Amino acid sequence: MDCIFCKIVKKEVVKEIILENDSFLVFKDIHPKAETHVLIVLKEHIKSVDHVEKKDALVLGEIFLTAKEVAEKLDVSGNYKLAFNVGKEAGQLVDHIHMHLLAGEGKEVVGV
Repeated sequence: MDCIFCKIVKKEVVKEIILENDSFLVFKDIHPKAETHVLIVLKEHIKSVDHVEKKDALVLGEIFLTAKEVAEKLDVSGNYKLAFNVGKEAGQLVDHIHMHLLAGEGKEVVGV
């Protein structure tokens, strides 16, 4: 598989890691749309929200707890935006499920 996020998760591509747990890796977006713009990437490869199955519900529920932890770590708790893009036309540039966390100037942007 030639997925850039899978390569980052496997540490084949070096990124500054903001947070890592058993299920997720968090790093800065390469094209930030806000002062704080990080990606919360599921370590398991799932193409998009459209490809989620019932068996994935528990781990994907954990993405919100991870986002809360990241917001606390980055000192943006209570003032951030979370977003998923599904499909190329909606702005999903990498076919690997991930959530954007944006805070500060620019967080109101639509279509991250």
